[in-house]
Amino acid sequence: MSLSGLFRSAVSHSVRQIRYVQRTAQCAGGSGAASFVHRDSPENNQDTPFDFTPENYKVAEILKMPAMRVYEVATFYTMFNRKPVGKYHIQICTTTPCMLRNSDAIVKCIKEKLGIAVGETTSDKLFTITEVECLGACVNAPMVQINDNYYEDLTPKDMEEIIDELKAGKIPKPGPRSGRFSCEPAGGLTSLLEPPKGPGFGLQPGL
Repeated sequence: MSLSGLFRSAVSHSVRQIRYVQRTAQCAGGSGAASFVHRDSPENNQDTPFDFTPENYKVAEILKMPAMRVYEVATFYTMFNRKPVGKYHIQICTTTPCMLRNSDAIVKCIKEKLGIAVGETTSDKLFTITEVECLGACVNAPMVQINDNYYEDLTPKDMEEIIDELKAGKIPKPGPRSGRFSCEPAGGLTSLLEPPKGPGFGLQPGL
């Protein structure tokens, strides 16, 4: 076989391997909020009416683009919800750091407390559970985001208390539930134990 033929064969073999490995992502249960396959629902179908408000028309630029381009954005970013969510949108992180800190127990607690599965909304429209990727608070794992607030260093008991407060119309205090101020070591500080010194500290006179 010629060199060029060998090269084409190797490339073809590599492409076949890559295509064989890749699979379309599917959401557990088939109806979760993170599904990448659109399924018509009463709130989200081609006949769902939509129009801009008169105020929007004054400043909005109407883009002519393929619907797929819009769909790609709407399915990639979790900030976009393709179906209505409850008043309190509980987004539970289950990426590796949170998983290692037992985020499974938090998911189980939320599901049992609210009586719904991931991707569902309670019948009173108060709560929706969504499973998401990293929310950027790995050092405070496990954690959830509820609307605009982070709740970190969670135990199942903490999660139950947070849900009870929300049901009572209160907004629980955001941040770590373990007592630490922010993202300092859970066992206490090991450095920066004193207030920072002022400018020029330690410099020799005349330097």
